[in-house]
Amino acid sequence: MADSITSEPANGVREDGSLDRLAIDTIRTLSMDAVQKANSGHPGTPMALAPVAFTLWQKFLRYDPATPDWPNRDRFVLSVGHASMLLYALLHLAGVEEIDADGKKSGKLAVSLDDIKQFRQLDSKTPGHPEYRITTGVETTTGPLGQGCGNSVGMAIAERALAARFNRPGFTLFDHDVYTLCGDGDMMEGISGEAASVAAHLALSNLCWIYDSNHISIEGSTEIAFTEDVGKRFEGYGWNVIHVDDANDTNAVAAALQTFRETDDKPTFIVVHSVIGWGSPRAGSEKAHGEALGEENVRLTKQAYGWPEDAQFLVPDGVAEAFNAALVDHGGKARADWQAMFENYRQSFPTEAAEFDLLRAGRLADGWQADIPVFEADAKGIASRDAGGKVINAIGPHVPMLIGGAADLSPSTKTNLTFQGAGSFEPGSYDGRNIHYGVREHAMGAIANGMALSYLRSYTATFLVFADYMRAPIRLAAIMEVPTIFVFTHDSIGVGEDGPTHQPIEHLATLRAIPGLDMIRPGDANEVAEAWKVALEHTHEPTALILSRQALPTLDRAKYAAAVGLKKGAYILADAEGGDPEVILMATGSEVSLVVDAHEKLTAEGVRSRVVSMPSWYLFEKQNLEYRQSVFPPSVRARLAVEQAGSMGWDRYVGFDGATITMSTFGASAPLAKLQEKYGFTLDNVTKVARALVASNKE
Repeated sequence: MADSITSEPANGVREDGSLDRLAIDTIRTLSMDAVQKANSGHPGTPMALAPVAFTLWQKFLRYDPATPDWPNRDRFVLSVGHASMLLYALLHLAGVEEIDADGKKSGKLAVSLDDIKQFRQLDSKTPGHPEYRITTGVETTTGPLGQGCGNSVGMAIAERALAARFNRPGFTLFDHDVYTLCGDGDMMEGISGEAASVAAHLALSNLCWIYDSNHISIEGSTEIAFTEDVGKRFEGYGWNVIHVDDANDTNAVAAALQTFRETDDKPTFIVVHSVIGWGSPRAGSEKAHGEALGEENVRLTKQAYGWPEDAQFLVPDGVAEAFNAALVDHGGKARADWQAMFENYRQSFPTEAAEFDLLRAGRLADGWQADIPVFEADAKGIASRDAGGKVINAIGPHVPMLIGGAADLSPSTKTNLTFQGAGSFEPGSYDGRNIHYGVREHAMGAIANGMALSYLRSYTATFLVFADYMRAPIRLAAIMEVPTIFVFTHDSIGVGEDGPTHQPIEHLATLRAIPGLDMIRPGDANEVAEAWKVALEHTHEPTALILSRQALPTLDRAKYAAAVGLKKGAYILADAEGGDPEVILMATGSEVSLVVDAHEKLTAEGVRSRVVSMPSWYLFEKQNLEYRQSVFPPSVRARLAVEQAGSMGWDRYVGFDGATITMSTFGASAPLAKLQEKYGFTLDNVTKVARALVASNKE
């Protein structure tokens, strides 16, 4: 049942002349001035939500401005990322201190007044949407609506997992909350519904979403497209739903937040009814949402606030000091108490403390690779998804915060952790390592990113063709430089009878196109083992592991090059005998064994060929020119790339004189052997094209 909270006076912040009122209006006017100076941005939501954000930060948020990376801090996620000036104003008034890339204090404010004046300008710390790693105090990059909602669920999961792992009687290391500001746009995006359903199922009572119900979007009133009762929807999910009738009523906001704190069996959804651009002549209009107010409207709005009309970027005396002092009073004290407790914890539980030190540093314990299997040569082989399952279960016991799951497909992706004690992450057993996401790929990606932002080594799994459903969180993982691992199986037309709806074609190219994403498509079981090593050693790159459903021969590494070559992205797997190669055969994944067979046949025919396994273009292109040219000598122009996917991108390696055997259409529903014959992925066709390339290049 939804509660409705109203207190008197309804507009209690409007006329009392207190520092509280000044602080709220400072947030509003800084937002207006920054957007107006940039002539770009969204002033309306910061103006409307200033009282809500002020109440949260001043009375509830456990956050130490002097130690913004304190592990047990409450997280504040601005899912309405277009309202970035709200967050920048809060960080400035709070006096949050900047942490540099090495985790040390720089001696500067995270957001200075000069930074606010450079809102949306090149190389500023105040970009148009909040960006993790750019601005201290920004917990996650938000922009695409709904992503912050998904991230916050991951952060709440992480708190529960960390508490289960590290808390001990008398030592509560983790008990923080996660607060998210979201809006109508977030609620329209399907990801928020997926994420909310997961949060309710997991009974994440440490999660609070504050929904700004202002009934405005870019196109105008939400009446044209969005008329559902959002509160009732969240009641259906199983959230505790509270309504606050007026965003300016700070007493009602505080009462709702206190109710959240007292709720211990479900997440909380606070519906705050606001007027966008409150106080502005454009209040309630789409113009207050999506563009600068204009100089005259800014003056009139300031007049309505009782503000000096011509003052710009004004922070009245005492406002920032009082804002900082309130945070320090509860957040700073909590942090100091926590630090003292952790030092005692270190004495009582040195092993656990050392483990957490490694987590904070993004490092793995010595010996974590010790049990990774070495796969014996086997012509019949093993599907790379099956090899992946063996590898992840060898790694799991040594990497305790490796936590993840699949979008209802773990029996097919082979990503379930099955070693003793792994268990499922569920209400009442937050120490479980397997998360059951259900058929919710989009939210799964965003949730995993939130976990990665909170010290966990998170992974997801689904079929490669469904990467389309989670492209946004994969892209954001790359933007944020967080090491989320995305496992994709069923990676080609090898899916066979399931047909073109399940056979990925363009997906490898689109993933390769994401800057900073390491997409690895291993060619056999030992390359799978090396791929998992690389993925877990990454600290600033997400990884997409691309694995097969069908069995792949396990190559004889006594005959062919060692799989450790994968770490360089591409390597010479087999080389020509008796001179320089006449043709280079290159492939990834399931096609590596095919070009190896072609190499053997060509060698028997007297054609000198080289086989290059290319599991990761990303890693290969990070190598120096000397190494890259040693793999692909410029003098060898007869080059053939073989991959059961689209040809896009291969031209950079095969050149004008080379060729590809790739897919130019969607697949078909048929047994794999028939598909391979239809599309040219056969030994006869590969050797035929290779011979033709040798002949044409000799001419």
